[in-house]
Amino acid sequence: MTGFVSFVSSGPGDPELLTVKAVKRLEAADAVLFDDLSSGPILSHAREDADLVGVGKRAGRPSPKQDHVSKLLVDYALSGATVVRLKSGDSGVFGRLEEEITALRAAGITYEIIPGVTAASAAAAAAGIPLTRRLTARRLQYITGHDVTGELPEDLNLTALADPNATTVVYMGKRTFASLAELLVTHGLPPQTRALLALAVSTPDQVLSHHTIGELPDLLRGLQTTAPVLILYGPLAVPE
Repeated sequence: MTGFVSFVSSGPGDPELLTVKAVKRLEAADAVLFDDLSSGPILSHAREDADLVGVGKRAGRPSPKQDHVSKLLVDYALSGATVVRLKSGDSGVFGRLEEEITALRAAGITYEIIPGVTAASAAAAAAGIPLTRRLTARRLQYITGHDVTGELPEDLNLTALADPNATTVVYMGKRTFASLAELLVTHGLPPQTRALLALAVSTPDQVLSHHTIGELPDLLRGLQTTAPVLILYGPLAVPE
């Protein structure tokens, strides 16, 4: 009998941000394939006899290839196992969810997606700010700071990203934000635009600091960290 796969979103790191449904799926799973950022105390909800398989990808570190991860999912499910694919944040936000879904569909395996707290929401909550506001922050946009080559994507909509009435969240942008900031200013975003730098959101190592678009590039160039880096900029990036 073919098994079943639950794509479980673990949130940004704090195990208390797991949903009730996420915990139930972890408790029932025969196998858990987990991202690096979904490890630690979150895995305590898994059964003692469950297979726990680390498949996380981290920049600058040896990581499993996506084809290998997808094959593992298919193989476990075809063995009849109940599988949890544990992804950090919300699995649908820059989590390469589509590749894994495609592999399951091709193999005739059924699945579900359990949403979770994405890092942008957790960072804003930790900083005590909203992500939107009528009139002055009425649009919210998420972008990735690098493409498959590790460089700043070339097809970014810079007009939208330089909109002063939008809150913009940059995931995985530590290495490329200096180039992005230069383009944003060229497209009309004032260098004094507020920005929030968030490291290791919702974990004991969390660091939040307030800056401007103009200040961040030099800061990021000298930042020595392996923690996930998130950048928010726009009219609400500093509490008022």
